[in-house]
Amino acid sequence: MSIKSNIEYINELKAAAAEKSGRTGDDVLLVAVTKLHTPEEMNEAIDAGITDIGENKVQEIMDKFDRVKPVRWHLIGHLQTNKVKYIIDKVSLIHSVDSLHLAKEINKRAQQHDLTMDILIQVNSAEEDSKFGITTDETDQLIRDIAEQCPNIKIKGLMCIAPFEQDPNDAREYFAEVKKIYDKYVNEESDRVDFEYLSMGMTNDFEAAIEEGSNLIRVGTAIFGYRDYRKEEK
Repeated sequence: MSIKSNIEYINELKAAAAEKSGRTGDDVLLVAVTKLHTPEEMNEAIDAGITDIGENKVQEIMDKFDRVKPVRWHLIGHLQTNKVKYIIDKVSLIHSVDSLHLAKEINKRAQQHDLTMDILIQVNSAEEDSKFGITTDETDQLIRDIAEQCPNIKIKGLMCIAPFEQDPNDAREYFAEVKKIYDKYVNEESDRVDFEYLSMGMTNDFEAAIEEGSNLIRVGTAIFGYRDYRKEEK
């Protein structure tokens, strides 16, 4: 299967899942996850209609940025404070904010570039030790703290990575829990809080995530095939 045909198939599944939750496929943004994939593959996906790409690592954004056609970049992986300065003027949305400390660094760098940075709060609703993110109980406080202390940040929603389950339906409870928080804020619009995105669902579980309310999915393997992790070891 080609990258183009894979994207077409995902869009069909996306539309079907969205219909089950009373929406259309156009209501759900597909972000192509390009970790360890080449600029040539990324450009092929862009030619096939991809408008947004997600990278897990700052270094890959730096390495690929000038070799990829115009597209919106998302930082979807864990972000260290000492690397914010490298991507602050390159990405459209940072998905992985899970502390006030990180938010303050993003705010500082955004101020230096005279811009407002859009972010998502990463919620670890399953409270897995292997994943970053705050608990659902901590989410309201972090939103308040960032809104009060970071004038160059706009909180655009929430992100969740559910546990990998053989049956994607087993992940629904974790998506539903984050959706409840999202719904509390979706009609609250201010200079600092303007919920637009609920980033949930990857290759294994994006259909279930959409049915539970996600409007942004992060899909890599189903578009590009399995990654060559030997590249990461070099």
